[in-house]
Amino acid sequence: MLARVWSASLVGIDAVKVGVEVDVAGGLPGIVVVGLPDTAVQESRERVKAALKNAGYTVPMRKIVINLTPADLRKEGPSFDLPISVGILAASEQVSPAILSDHLFLGEVSLDGSLRPIAGVLAIAATAQQVGMKGLIVPADNAREAAVVQGISVYGFQHISEVADFLNQPDRYQPLKLDGQAELVRSRSQSLDLKDVKGQTQARRALEIAAAGGHNLIFVGPPGSGKTMLARRLPGILPPLTFGEALEVTQIHSVAGLLKDRGSLMGERPFRSPHHSASGPSLVGGGSYPRPGEISLAHRGILFLDELTEFKRDVLEFLRQPLEDGHVTISRTRQSVSFPAKFTLVASTNPCPCGYFGDTIQPCTCSPRHREQYWAKLSGPLMDRIDLQVMVSRLKPEEITQQTIGEDSVTVQARVQAARDRTLHRFKEETLRSNAEMQSRHLRQWCQLDDTTRNLLESAIRKLGLSARATDRILKVSRTIADLANEESLQTHHVAEAIQYRTIDRMQ
Repeated sequence: MLARVWSASLVGIDAVKVGVEVDVAGGLPGIVVVGLPDTAVQESRERVKAALKNAGYTVPMRKIVINLTPADLRKEGPSFDLPISVGILAASEQVSPAILSDHLFLGEVSLDGSLRPIAGVLAIAATAQQVGMKGLIVPADNAREAAVVQGISVYGFQHISEVADFLNQPDRYQPLKLDGQAELVRSRSQSLDLKDVKGQTQARRALEIAAAGGHNLIFVGPPGSGKTMLARRLPGILPPLTFGEALEVTQIHSVAGLLKDRGSLMGERPFRSPHHSASGPSLVGGGSYPRPGEISLAHRGILFLDELTEFKRDVLEFLRQPLEDGHVTISRTRQSVSFPAKFTLVASTNPCPCGYFGDTIQPCTCSPRHREQYWAKLSGPLMDRIDLQVMVSRLKPEEITQQTIGEDSVTVQARVQAARDRTLHRFKEETLRSNAEMQSRHLRQWCQLDDTTRNLLESAIRKLGLSARATDRILKVSRTIADLANEESLQTHHVAEAIQYRTIDRMQ
């Protein structure tokens, strides 16, 4: 007898509907799996056989052929254990096949028949809903994650015997219902507060501008000046994730197997901080079967590169295209996969190898040649893409001991949210979400300059040797500064402040 069960396979962060055809016919007893299965899928034969026997079901002593369609798509991972088990039970008439055509099955099966969670359930649930499936059957630990997707009934089970009972008596079970917005609010946690930062007025201002416009930022300063402390407080002043953004972020982390709490959406913007020994593939994604890297895991959030000059130059160069395009494409012989990568780059570095160039207390021991070699690790095209370049000075003794508290993150976030709202209203007919995403045509329309301001910008271009890209970045930052001031047109002081954030250009 032939039975067909529906499942799904991940391709990048998306999913493809997969048919699991099970044929029980005459021949030597055994199970054969065809349809480009990887090792994990091939091993499912033994897991499924043991699980069904230990759960009290019969594995037919006949030849069982399992075909995974489409045949030209690589199938990988243990998620096919459950659909294969259900297919064998249906083909051997141990369960009813009545609802198999409009339900999708996923899950790893243990030898005792219990179901184990898998990665990527949110992406598969979204695909199941888009292709018109009525229900999704998953391990209980994945149920809340899948139930976030509206328009599809999600059932979570602990054991394969529960799945069999559901197939025979579906009316006895109710799908899991979740309020996605409530889950989003529940999963939000309190971030580090900006009020903990003493002094550093310019650096705090740069953080606010970066948050309001989605601008890339680098802090340059001696050890102990608070660069990392400042960077880690940026998520706390960013606007909260919208429900759509939370779905995007959660889907990426689910596919990567990094979803810590499978019972909810990710309510906080990601903050990824890879070590400077990270390789190119770990940063942008890769592998024989591509998986998202750090820049995709930082989607809609922050990618923080501490000690930027300690990263290998060729690794940093991988960032140039994603910073411009907002996505990264990984090409392999068998497939090409695109991952989203709309993140804000925040970096920190010392001003020289010893770390004390320009410091008012500790003298620098580096020669001009050593400093030049140090900065040569960062290419011009990469630095052009960093909008805000800020020098962070050592705190004065009176600043260290002061008892007064600066503005907290909630106050700053309110201004950032107001500026973002103005940006979203300006681009309501387009898909742009921040000023950093503006293209040349947007700059011509929304960043018009009077003669005085244009002369100031031209003078800065000549004096600092700015490229056309760096000039566009100054205009984008100027637009954000104007939005924070609730002003529609760009003024000279907006552009002047934006020029002041080209610290590294002035150092070279």
